[in-house]
Amino acid sequence: MKTIAIIGASYLQRPLVEKAREMGLRTICFSWEDGAVCKDICDRFYPISITEKEQILAVCRREQISGVCTIASDVAAPTVAYVAEQMGLNGNSYKAAVCANNKYRMREIFIRNDVPCPQYLVVSPEFQVGAGTIRENMSLPLIVKPTDRSGSLGVRKVEDWNQLQAALDRALQVSFRGEAIVEEFIEGREISVEFISYKGVHYPLQITDKVTTEAPHFVELAHHQPSSLSPDMYNEIYRITTHALNALDLRNGASHSEYKITPNGRIAVMEIGGRMGGDFIGSDLVRLSTGYDFLRGVIEVALGDFRPPVLTEPHCAGVYFLSADTERVKYYIDHADEFPEIVAAEQTDTELRHVQYSAQRSGYLIYQSDRRFEIK
Repeated sequence: MKTIAIIGASYLQRPLVEKAREMGLRTICFSWEDGAVCKDICDRFYPISITEKEQILAVCRREQISGVCTIASDVAAPTVAYVAEQMGLNGNSYKAAVCANNKYRMREIFIRNDVPCPQYLVVSPEFQVGAGTIRENMSLPLIVKPTDRSGSLGVRKVEDWNQLQAALDRALQVSFRGEAIVEEFIEGREISVEFISYKGVHYPLQITDKVTTEAPHFVELAHHQPSSLSPDMYNEIYRITTHALNALDLRNGASHSEYKITPNGRIAVMEIGGRMGGDFIGSDLVRLSTGYDFLRGVIEVALGDFRPPVLTEPHCAGVYFLSADTERVKYYIDHADEFPEIVAAEQTDTELRHVQYSAQRSGYLIYQSDRRFEIK
């Protein structure tokens, strides 16, 4: 029996562990014990932080793993790449994974390779850029975010110079590296793009329309597939994404790219992660909207036994999240059995908050239908 290592053991990794077991694989997971829901369903659990790559490598050598992977975790991606590289397994290079996990390094690569992206500056102890320098070189409004976090944590729109320092302080505080990026604010629709890659060949899977809380934190409240973009725009987004993945040297596994598109048609790549999208995008929505088992594909890439995706079942699929901003979603969660379009629904917290980051949301519903399911 082959053994696959899964870096992370939170609820984010649960679908991956379940899929690996369904495929007849032995699973081992690594993470802190707090919140490690997968420790009860994997074959072996190691209470090691996902950033401790040398410790994890030693265990993986001892376990004689056949592959290593993760989903929906930016923090785990470099460790996945490091273990794969050191053991001669299929994966991205450690250098590429580190660059894709740092928004500043990513932007540097984009600029060098003519990938369209926002204007930016980085703030860190290494790069002594103060608020005065930002004011001299950039114009309001701005977006401030940590270079190495996800889930909207530490993200803030700045519309007044008096707000800048507080936004910087917050982003720097939550950043693992103590780095923040300041970028021009681009007004427009938000989309994300899912690809799977194998040995440098990139396969587009789906484009997602995103709904957020808007300023100042831009927390995601809903995702819908397929996007309502035109076929020509689909092709252009896929072309840019392929070029960006090559520039980042992300050659293997899932990728999740986020874009802004302005009303006049300007396209900007906001960031690309070397992993599938979270918020059920990769684990559920791609399969529901295309028929392709994205989870299985990620495991096949890690094992070096990949089959090109076939998209056979076009549907509409999406997820709505419950919060104080979306109270009407609660009715549909409570009455899910009355709506055949709803395939999963759960309220995870009794308190409804005006969310500032994704972890504050209080539930969700996932749907599949022949057209977009609208919450009224």
